[in-house]
Amino acid sequence: MRILICEDSVLLREGLVRLLVDAGHDVVAALPDASVLDETVAATAPDLCILDVRLPPTYTDEGIRAAVRLRAQHPELPVLVLSQYVEERYATDLIGGRGGALGYLLKDRVADVAEFLESVARIGEGATVLDPEVVAQLLSRRSRDERMQRLTERERSVLALIAEGKSNQAIAATLFVSEASVEKHITAIFQKLGLEQDESGNRRVQAALAHIEHGGSAPQTGAGR
Repeated sequence: MRILICEDSVLLREGLVRLLVDAGHDVVAALPDASVLDETVAATAPDLCILDVRLPPTYTDEGIRAAVRLRAQHPELPVLVLSQYVEERYATDLIGGRGGALGYLLKDRVADVAEFLESVARIGEGATVLDPEVVAQLLSRRSRDERMQRLTERERSVLALIAEGKSNQAIAATLFVSEASVEKHITAIFQKLGLEQDESGNRRVQAALAHIEHGGSAPQTGAGR
């Protein structure tokens, strides 16, 4: 996979280059800031862009604003935001906007190289991979809308786990219920959120984005209804 990196820390930037190259990827560019990001994307045509949230010159939100812009200009380009921070102001726009595959991972919570490389591969293949802490922080700062109020506590727990990218099997294990129960909850969630079956069968992502955009409670693994 052809990967573009935009990371201001020279040690982390070079570390990512080495890690990705050793894993068989082609790093087409490694930028210290977003000043020439658009031109570099156009020139190198990467399959995935990895960006930090806070980049020069102000080290506030240059990276995530660049990610939002990339998704608007190149809807099919997978983007992975890799940061120490959850930048709420733009994170919802990033996740809720139209675009291709997406990841938002927190540097301090990436504890396993193999899992990180697996996440990179999944995003490159079209998946949405969100760190659970990112999901939890966004959910805690959003008020509920009418659709979310229709969900039971258990359904909200299932939906929050869907937003983390968990499979039905993983959700069942987390909530200590059967996969059949999870499937019933998911069916109810789709119905209550008004998500019709589409050609891509991508209602899980639609439900997760609705949950993040409009709000809900964080996973309640002890709730049982």
